[in-house]
Amino acid sequence: MSAGGLDTIEATRDALAGAGYLADERTALVSFLASQLGKPVLVEGPAGVGKTELAKALSRATGRELIRLQCYEGLDEAKALYEWNYRKQLLRIQTEATDAGWQEVRDDIFGEEFLLARPLLTAIAAEEPVVLLIDEIDKTDQEFEAMLLEVLSDFQISIPELGVVEARTQPLVLLTSNNSRELTEALKRRCLYLWLDYPSVDRELEIVRLHAPDIDERMARRLVEVIHMVRSLDLKKPPSIAESIDWARALLLLGAEDVDQAVLEQTMSIIVKHRTDLDLVAERVGVKLGDGILGAGRQAG
Repeated sequence: MSAGGLDTIEATRDALAGAGYLADERTALVSFLASQLGKPVLVEGPAGVGKTELAKALSRATGRELIRLQCYEGLDEAKALYEWNYRKQLLRIQTEATDAGWQEVRDDIFGEEFLLARPLLTAIAAEEPVVLLIDEIDKTDQEFEAMLLEVLSDFQISIPELGVVEARTQPLVLLTSNNSRELTEALKRRCLYLWLDYPSVDRELEIVRLHAPDIDERMARRLVEVIHMVRSLDLKKPPSIAESIDWARALLLLGAEDVDQAVLEQTMSIIVKHRTDLDLVAERVGVKLGDGILGAGRQAG
């Protein structure tokens, strides 16, 4: 089932670029196949490489509403599928119990009026096609995965009191994982697979210039090279692509003309978010900038 604007691989790449996401060949291919085959996509990779942003970009590119289920440890069916509005049910019981029999009241309080739809049910019941993002699925447990398999297999949800709710349209589903635990083979079999890693210097330079078009090309390249040097260190949290963009915009606002040791030390907190990481970056990268090592070979050439 096709999604608007994703009719070919090239059209998919162009649509994503128009939505502010520069997709490589593999990402455009998997996104295209997902739209045509109606299969979920499992997107894995380190934090900060654009997994969640891909779902947002697909939403913008296709004009579909984005419905997001943020996963966390202990997430259960009630928060993912649906739950009943118990307070509202209790009020109805109190107001009607004296005038009606229990069976009549029971049939009433388990109607759609008392149902609180959570992200999965909202996506299934949507009248218009949506993009469903199941974010950080690796934070849940295998019991939750098993429940999710039923939803993704048939795109329907069974509600004992109401019956089966079948999808009116085909949602475009993306599941993201930071690979913190191994997902079940059963889940993987039902999904197309996409691994996203940090981009190359040239690719990230394109991304930065797309989102910070006023930055000088030499300055942008210098910034991206520093980012890659920072990522090569053993950090608790390497800088994400979004933080590269934030840094570029910040340097523009500050009127910086180069990324030297002083500029790095002043603005490091934009890309480094742990105290021990700050010290390590200052020691390893800051010193190289101060000594003029970074970029020396390129300038000499």
